[in-house]
Formats: sequence, C-alpha cells, structure tokens
Amino acid sequence: MAAALRAQDAEAEQAARDRVHTAKAALGERGTPWWDQEETERRARWSEGLAAFDEGTDGG
Repeated sequence: MAAALRAQDAEAEQAARDRVHTAKAALGERGTPWWDQEETERRARWSEGLAAFDEGTDGG
C-alpha cells in the first residue's frame, strides 16, 4: 500500500486496502470474532479468504 500512496495511485491504494480487509476478515480480525466460532467455521473463513486471493476477487 505504501507504494500506491507514494505514487498517489488511488486505484492501487483501494486494491491494497481491499486485500488487507480480505486478509483481516479471513483471520477473524473483522466480522465475528474467531473465538466465537466453531473450528469448522474458522476453517471455512480461512479457506474462503485464501480462495479470494487465488481467484483475484480480493481487490488486488
């Protein structure tokens, strides 16, 4: 994200922010707290987050 900020590239900055959001949601830092979920729910969230990165649907 720092490179996007230095380049004043708003589109790249938004893509970087989207990737950070996807990662934080997958790790349980956003949304339902990970400690309030069953193991299967946590694993599903991680898997969906990784799939979003693999598919490029995470904004990056």
